[in-house]
Amino acid sequence: MILRSILLAAASAVTLSGCLTAPEPPQSELSLAERAPLVSAGGSRFVEAEPVELWWQLYESEALDTLVRTALERNRTLAEVSAELEQVRASLGEARSARLPSTTTSAEAGYARQPVEPSGYVEGDRYSVGFDTRWQLDLFGRVRNAVAAARQDVLAAEAAYDAAAILVAGETARAWADYCASDRLVAVARNNVEIAGRSLDLTERLYDAGRGLRLDVVQAQSRLETARADLPSFRASRDSAVFRLATLTGRTPAQMQAEIPECEGVPRLEGPIAVGDAASLLARRPDVRQTEHALEGAAARVGVATAELYPSVSLGGSIASTALDAGNLGNDDTLTISAGPLISWSFPNIAATRARIRQAEAGADAALARFDQSVLNALQETETALTRYAAERERRNSLEVARDAAAEAARLSRIRYEAGAESFLTVLDSERTFADAQTALARSDATAASAEVDVFIALGGAWPRTRDADSER
Repeated sequence: MILRSILLAAASAVTLSGCLTAPEPPQSELSLAERAPLVSAGGSRFVEAEPVELWWQLYESEALDTLVRTALERNRTLAEVSAELEQVRASLGEARSARLPSTTTSAEAGYARQPVEPSGYVEGDRYSVGFDTRWQLDLFGRVRNAVAAARQDVLAAEAAYDAAAILVAGETARAWADYCASDRLVAVARNNVEIAGRSLDLTERLYDAGRGLRLDVVQAQSRLETARADLPSFRASRDSAVFRLATLTGRTPAQMQAEIPECEGVPRLEGPIAVGDAASLLARRPDVRQTEHALEGAAARVGVATAELYPSVSLGGSIASTALDAGNLGNDDTLTISAGPLISWSFPNIAATRARIRQAEAGADAALARFDQSVLNALQETETALTRYAAERERRNSLEVARDAAAEAARLSRIRYEAGAESFLTVLDSERTFADAQTALARSDATAASAEVDVFIALGGAWPRTRDADSER
C-alpha cells in the first residue's frame, strides 16, 4: 500500500508537470522587427544591401588581408575569450549530465563486533560490496531549465567571441590604416622640407646677388625648420601603429618592425558601403545577440527557481552484498536489493525558495534592461559612425580641391617672385598654405580610413555566427 501511494503521488506529479512550461523572457518595448532604413544611410556613400562577411577584403590589399588573418589566429585577447568560451561549453556539458542516472559503487573490508541475542557478541572479519543508482525525474523542469540556461550561456559566450573577433579585425585594419597614413604624412613632411629648402636656397642666391633681403633669408630658414619639426611626431605615430600591429598579431615590436609589409597607400573604398537596415543590423550585432541570450538564460533560471516549489522525484535502486567471508560475497543469502521512487519535498518551508524566485525574476528584469540598452547603443554607434564617415569623406574631397589650388598658387607666386613681380612674403605665405593643405589632406585620409573602420565595426562586421552545433540541443 505504501509503495502504491508513492507511485500514485509520482504519477500525479507527472500530470502536474504537464502544465509547467519554460518561462518566457520578458518582452522588450522597443520595435526590433521594423525593417526601416538607417537614418544616416542616405546619400551616395551607402546602399541598403547586406554587408559582406570579410569586409577588409574589399580593400584588395594582400598586406591587410594577411595582417587580419594573422591577428585572428594569434591575438592573445582573442585566445583568452576562446578559452572562456570552452569553459562555458564545458559547463553546458555538466548541466546536461543531470539528465543521466548517477551511480555509486562501494567496497568495504574490516573487523566487526556485533551484538547477538540473547546476550553476547560476535567478532570477526566483515566484507561488503555495493552498487546503487539514482535517476532524477525532471517532472517540473528543474534540469530542463538549467540546461536551457547553460545553453544560452554558451550562445552568449559565442556572441562575445564574435564581438572580440570583430574588434580585433577592425583594430588591425585601423592600425594598418594609421601606419599607412603616418607613412604618407612623413612623405608629405619631407616634401614640405624639400620645398622649404628650395625656397631658402633661392632667397640666399638672390641675397648674395644683391637682389634680395636678409629678412627673406631668415623667414625662409624659419619655414624650413618648421617643416622639419613635423617629421619626428609623424615618425613616432608610424612607429606607434607598428607596435599596435605587433600586439594585435601576437608578435613582439622587433618582430613586427622587421616583418611590416610595404604600404601602397592609405586604404580607402571608392564605392558605396552596404549597410543593410536597422532590423538586420540588430540581428547581426554580436553584442545585441549576447544580451539577448543572457535575457533568455535569465528567464530559464526563473524556471529553475520555480521548480524548487515542487517535490523532487527520483527513481533509485541498490544492490549490496555483506558477508563474513570474502568468498561468500555475491551469494543469494548475502544480497540486499532495493528499488523504487524517492520523493523529497521541502514544502513546509518555502520562504527561501520564493525569495530565490524573486531574485531570479529581478535578474531577468535587469537582463531585459541590458538588452534594451545594447539595442539603443548599437543604433547610436552605427548612426554616429555613418554620419562621421560621410562627413569626413565630404571634407576630404574639399581638402583635395584646396590642396590642388594651393599647389597652383604656390607655383605661380614662385614664378612671379623669380621675375621680380612679387614679394617673398607672398611666396612664403603661398608655400605655407600649400604645405598646410597637403598635411590637412593626409590627416583627413587617416581620419576617413579610421571612420570607415568604425562603420564596419558598428555594422557588426557581418560576422558569421560561430555557433557550436552541440550548443543548439
